[in-house]
Amino acid sequence: MTVTKSAHVAQPPVTEPRRHTTAKKRRQQGMTYVLLLALAVFFVGPFIWLVLAALKTPAEWGSLPIQILPEQAQWNNFVRAVSDMNFMAYALNSLFLATVYSVLITLSSAAVGFGFARLRAPGKRALFFILLSTMMIPQILTLLPTYVMFSQIGLINTYWPWVLWGLAASPFLVFLFRQFFATLPRSLEEAAILDGAGWARIFVTIFLPLSRPVLITSFLLSFTATWGDYIAPALLLDLDRTTLAVAITAWYQDPAGNVIPTIQAAAAVLYILPVLVIFFFAQRYFIQSAVSSGVKG
Repeated sequence: MTVTKSAHVAQPPVTEPRRHTTAKKRRQQGMTYVLLLALAVFFVGPFIWLVLAALKTPAEWGSLPIQILPEQAQWNNFVRAVSDMNFMAYALNSLFLATVYSVLITLSSAAVGFGFARLRAPGKRALFFILLSTMMIPQILTLLPTYVMFSQIGLINTYWPWVLWGLAASPFLVFLFRQFFATLPRSLEEAAILDGAGWARIFVTIFLPLSRPVLITSFLLSFTATWGDYIAPALLLDLDRTTLAVAITAWYQDPAGNVIPTIQAAAAVLYILPVLVIFFFAQRYFIQSAVSSGVKG
């Protein structure tokens, strides 16, 4: 008589250390989610407050105690924000400046980053260190000397300063492109050189198309910085040629000359929305750029 063995094999009991490790991981995940939620509220909270302020009446805005929600949404504030001044003209000024500057500084920074990453020259490391050290100089320190320089050559109240700034490249973006180009294999330019291609052709036809995530990230960072800049347009441009950021602070006043904060808040919401939309559709390129531009010596 043959005795058949059971196919069922008893599982060893879960040990106490394993249970402790699982519970610890769950607590860590819970703390991470709570931290992320707190950061989300911290960053989104001001924008939500701005939207609520744009839907209030001036009386609700200045009421004490503070009234968080409006009794009735004042959607007409957004209509007045567009109609009380030439909103679209100032928006087009901002769009033109931001686009021209972003395109120029992206291409110039990519070219300089390519040179630091792929070309060999004596003193290249020292020059790259000097370039990075300029990132520690606050922009406010160079603003007045820049204004004096532009005034002496007759560029005040023109858009040429943004063109010159764009052609000068950005130390941070140069570093970003340099780190990305340094990760690519040497065989790329070696094969192109054997085919008779020069460095300019190698940069334009090979390296520039491969750097699309970094190009998009560089363009978006430059665009949002220029779109949101207030100091340079206020210093260099008059009210007719200035950007939307400056115009919002100069308009929206009552007959007594007092600022109407609710309409100004509505204009600020409309001013922020394009940047939010652009970032929402391009956020994956930020992630790709961060991954592909890791620090490399």
